[in-house]
Amino acid sequence: MTRSPALNQEIHYPDSDGQPMSDNTKQFNWIVYIKLGCEALFKDDPNVFVAGDLLWYPVEGDNTIRAAPDTMVIFGRPKGDRGSYQQWKEGNIAPQVVFEILSPGNTLVGMAKKFRFYERYGVEEYYLYDPDKGDFSGWLRSGDFLEVIETPISWISPRLNVRFELVDGELEIYRPNGDRFLTYLELEQRLEQERLRSDKLAAKLKELGINPEDL
Repeated sequence: MTRSPALNQEIHYPDSDGQPMSDNTKQFNWIVYIKLGCEALFKDDPNVFVAGDLLWYPVEGDNTIRAAPDTMVIFGRPKGDRGSYQQWKEGNIAPQVVFEILSPGNTLVGMAKKFRFYERYGVEEYYLYDPDKGDFSGWLRSGDFLEVIETPISWISPRLNVRFELVDGELEIYRPNGDRFLTYLELEQRLEQERLRSDKLAAKLKELGINPEDL
């Protein structure tokens, strides 16, 4: 029996869906805030992969089944660059935690489709934040379904072990040690402060006749 040409063709899984990462600067900043915060949280764990706006294909052989979460965290997969997250090549591990940031361009139908997608394909925790309204919602997997978290404020994520708070209508995320996730600007400022401290220490050691490179 001769196979049809379509079945013989290799399926292409595009790295882009043609949609922008964000609709506006506010949404973009929140996506970056959460992604960088999660990356910093697990920077020392080689088997936690964090991605922003990366296409996730859960089903081999069908490139129409896909989603690009604003941020997703996958435990059990190594860090590294990827054009897309093709689940069958990743030990068949679905993203366990997903974040979405609402923007004026999002529709109820579109967000409902995303919710059903995450529910169907194995997401354990789904968090949704609307920065314009100051609304934060969350869902936690129970069997085959994502059940709403009745009190998402002060909720501690089972997977991330971070705490969510709303302060004057703005989302704040706290690490297990109580430190708040930093914005990109705050991260830059902290790195600059650490660089200055390092330069001062090096200068002091040189005054004492000690080469810092020998330490």
